[in-house]
Amino acid sequence: MSDATAQPAPWRATVLTLYPEMFPGPLGVSLSGDALGRGAWDLSAQNIRAHGLGRHRSVDDTPAGGGAGMVLRCDVLAAAIDAASGPDDPRPRLLMSPRGRPLTQARVRALAAGSGLVVICGRFEGVDERVIAGRGLEEVSIGDYVLSGGEIAAMVLIDACVRLLPGVMGKEASGVEESFENGRLEYPHYTRPREWEGRVIPDVLTGGNHAAIARWRGAEALRLTAERRPDLLDRSVMPVTE
Repeated sequence: MSDATAQPAPWRATVLTLYPEMFPGPLGVSLSGDALGRGAWDLSAQNIRAHGLGRHRSVDDTPAGGGAGMVLRCDVLAAAIDAASGPDDPRPRLLMSPRGRPLTQARVRALAAGSGLVVICGRFEGVDERVIAGRGLEEVSIGDYVLSGGEIAAMVLIDACVRLLPGVMGKEASGVEESFENGRLEYPHYTRPREWEGRVIPDVLTGGNHAAIARWRGAEALRLTAERRPDLLDRSVMPVTE
């Protein structure tokens, strides 16, 4: 094939989710859907549960230190990420999370200018903190509110990028930002196994001292908020711990 007829590789979005049937959803209609049909970009939705454990393909477990909800296991999610994105894959790995850095138009433009992205959609109470560090996930938030899962947020992110691809869409978009209910970002989550790739659950979460756990979680929430969203501290009216 000559250089004149060679086609550049399309921008690729790989989505890791427990509900792949949700895709392409709105991304498959209108201008983004037309561009998808023309091969201007590529979408692959892969099921995290394919890497689940046991006969029932379990993907979650109870939170270390107690609390409501369930937490996505680090070993299961890491296996899904590794299968979808090898070590030579240049695409950023993004975890849709309400405690992530707010998505900005500047960040969207940078992502659209690259080769694509890998998007992880969380569910339940959260994701084991160790896989975030172990697989270099960048936490991204589309606003200061909580959704049932990361799929809709992933669609927002992908749509924002696709509209900037050559020949797709060119109009600027605006966003609205609201405050979190408690004025803090969420503290880190952990669950079994106790040790994974040399990373261990903090001792305070396995000691059974609920007052110490509450203090640790409050301090971690405050630390993360100060590091990532100090503007929230100015607006906060809720105490970190009881």
